[in-house]
Amino acid sequence: MKTNQHLARTFGILFLAAFVAYGLGSGLTASLLSSSDALSSVHTGKVQLICGAILIALVHTFVNIGLASVMLPIVKPYNSTIAYGYFGAVLTATLLLTIGGIFLLLLAPLSDEYVKAGSINTSYFQTLTMLCKQGNFFAYQLGMAIWGMGGMALCSLLFQSKLIPKLLAAWGFVGYVIFIVGTIAELFGYTVGVLFSIPGGLFEVTLSLWLIVKGFNSTNEISPQ
Repeated sequence: MKTNQHLARTFGILFLAAFVAYGLGSGLTASLLSSSDALSSVHTGKVQLICGAILIALVHTFVNIGLASVMLPIVKPYNSTIAYGYFGAVLTATLLLTIGGIFLLLLAPLSDEYVKAGSINTSYFQTLTMLCKQGNFFAYQLGMAIWGMGGMALCSLLFQSKLIPKLLAAWGFVGYVIFIVGTIAELFGYTVGVLFSIPGGLFEVTLSLWLIVKGFNSTNEISPQ
């Protein structure tokens, strides 16, 4: 059986991998959808769209489930209720993000029909495009809000267990609170999500690197059940 230190480093690597996978996937799809004629861009860049959606809906999902599964036995001995709450939040958030990726994939067949139709009923296609983009947007914001709740649960367990420095755990908790406020503000049309995600995002990168380099505080280890 792997030691807790090995699991800590595995979690750190998976955490960074999830961050990178979703970031790359979003970047690939956003560069197509930012065009004034998004469906034409999607049609010519269909491989790019599908690769982006795979990173979001498959790679990111696999990695997220993996990191939550690695962390669950580590923190469960300290408070099983909160630990399972964290695990459930990660699964729920990941499901919503996957649904968002499916909305993006729907643009691929829609772009084919758009090109076939030519100039006929373009407003109809634009409406469907807007619905797919908005479906992805709302799935992302709701998913991230739930992700933030799971992050708060995890940070509270890390603070209680002293598996990482308390200051780092407290930073994460506050960062996730700010992050949730940002996602909710986005739902009401206030474009502050990127700004409000900075504290939590920096914490996630810092936590990942900390666990990869140093692992958990060994004096507070409890063997996984």
